[in-house]
Amino acid sequence: MNCTQCPVSCGADRSKNKGACSVQGLKIAKYYLHPFEEPPISFKNGSGCIFFCGCPLKCRFCQNFEVSRAQRGKDISVKELADIFRELEDMGADNINLVTPTQYLSDIAEAFSIYKPHIPVIYNTHGYEKIESLKIADTFTDIWLPDLKFISPELSARYTSRPDYAKYALPAVEFMAQKPAAFDEDGKMLSGCIIRHLIMPLGVEDSINIVNFVAALPRTVYFSLMSQYTPCGDIKDIPELNRRITSREYKKVLAAVEAAGLENVFLQDKSSAEQSFIPKWDY
Repeated sequence: MNCTQCPVSCGADRSKNKGACSVQGLKIAKYYLHPFEEPPISFKNGSGCIFFCGCPLKCRFCQNFEVSRAQRGKDISVKELADIFRELEDMGADNINLVTPTQYLSDIAEAFSIYKPHIPVIYNTHGYEKIESLKIADTFTDIWLPDLKFISPELSARYTSRPDYAKYALPAVEFMAQKPAAFDEDGKMLSGCIIRHLIMPLGVEDSINIVNFVAALPRTVYFSLMSQYTPCGDIKDIPELNRRITSREYKKVLAAVEAAGLENVFLQDKSSAEQSFIPKWDY
């Protein structure tokens, strides 16, 4: 199959060659019960995260750099992926959390045809998505968990390999925002959309633009404002990224959230900007 699952549409036959995402076949770096997602996602037992290898964005600052570049990981079959769904469910996971899944969309859909867990499924994405791919993912997705990284094409070009990020991410997030929110009686999320945004050093203006974009979406959407930026990856030649965000930068974006009237908001403690919160990879 010539892969066209992400907006790059590189056309690679990934049964034989690597695509723009840097991966051939189906490859994961880790799966486990993750306790550090938003409260209604990690909930009581933890989110059953599966970290997929590769990514078409090539963010220079990626905290999972080795995984996003597919420099590590384990090759698995579709049947083994379905077995992982079942194993995480048996471990007590509150949901199945597919982390950076886009380049494996057809494999994941096939795995769900083998075994569909009885817990919510989360599509945890960088936001760089094609609507036609999201419509396929919607057949098995209960909760959308997209990053909305940039609106500015200048920042996208400087920090990623995709200057057209917002061209695809904005309509993709609008699509995902239509998912109705639902919770059980204990507060665990069963359905909905949580939009994440990571504040970047010197990125306050773009962050405020993103806040205002989210404010125009359906009010059932949740917004997760992240302050965890930690210098990682390949950023030696990008001076502004070699520091964490300041309290002043964080407070400016928080003020924009309040001014926009966003109600369903998760705020991240700045103490989470530590490399100790990055998973230890199994493969």
